[in-house]
Amino acid sequence: MQIVRIKSELTAILKQWKATKELIGFVPTMGALHLGHVSLVNRAKAQNKYCVVSIFVNPTQFNERDDYQRYPRNEAGDLALLKEAGADLVFIPDEAEMYGAAYEQAPAFDFEGLDKPMEGRFRAGHFNGVVTIVDKLFRLVMPDKAYFGQKDFQQLAIIRLLARKRFPDIEIVACPIIRETSGLAMSSRNELLTEEERIRAGAIAKALFALAEKFGKYPLAQLHRQAIKDLEVIGVPEYLELVQRDTLQVVDEHYKGAVVACVAIRLGKVRLIDNIEIP
Repeated sequence: MQIVRIKSELTAILKQWKATKELIGFVPTMGALHLGHVSLVNRAKAQNKYCVVSIFVNPTQFNERDDYQRYPRNEAGDLALLKEAGADLVFIPDEAEMYGAAYEQAPAFDFEGLDKPMEGRFRAGHFNGVVTIVDKLFRLVMPDKAYFGQKDFQQLAIIRLLARKRFPDIEIVACPIIRETSGLAMSSRNELLTEEERIRAGAIAKALFALAEKFGKYPLAQLHRQAIKDLEVIGVPEYLELVQRDTLQVVDEHYKGAVVACVAIRLGKVRLIDNIEIP
């Protein structure tokens, strides 16, 4: 497994690989890796000759400086996990390498409204930061396929839009949420939970699964009220939305397509998100 920290070293290796015409898979991460990330690497390894992983805690997608500073970092642990998973190349740039002295931003992006609901209401500028860094990384790596987890459902929808508009040759591969035995969706932020909070957080998924099981059998407003009550026992819910899978539009009683129930909740200082698709 090769480890590089400079863009020129990354592109030199990629140039050699691309000359072979073999497929390259890319897994962008912010580090603090867990088995959810490993599942992305496994999928990339299964579908491509080469697997590139990036580790970069991107400051522009944090709307709270304290959140950025507290975000877990564990480079040694990450590298051990990636080596065991079979990653071929790990790119670990610093802030100056990715943004330069002038703090270069990606060109303005039309989100077509996908940035407005849910996360957009609570994390101002978050998706501008996401698009900025993913745009930069895609331009550097130019993979055949890029792998993202479905836990960040709204982010996934926006990255798919970014790929359609700017990177049509990159296939975006969505990978299932990996859960702990309690049902809690695996997340780097779980490491910030206290033991008691982590136990409580397992009930987030239970609330979503209960909602999904009753969907279509009871009025939406009743389902929403009950799910909010269930979540308030766990922490402080920021939102619970039932949205169309492709447009993120809130559904009504008459909608017949695929629905995704999305939630954000705070436990102490830690903010967690989760979702479940309802076919």
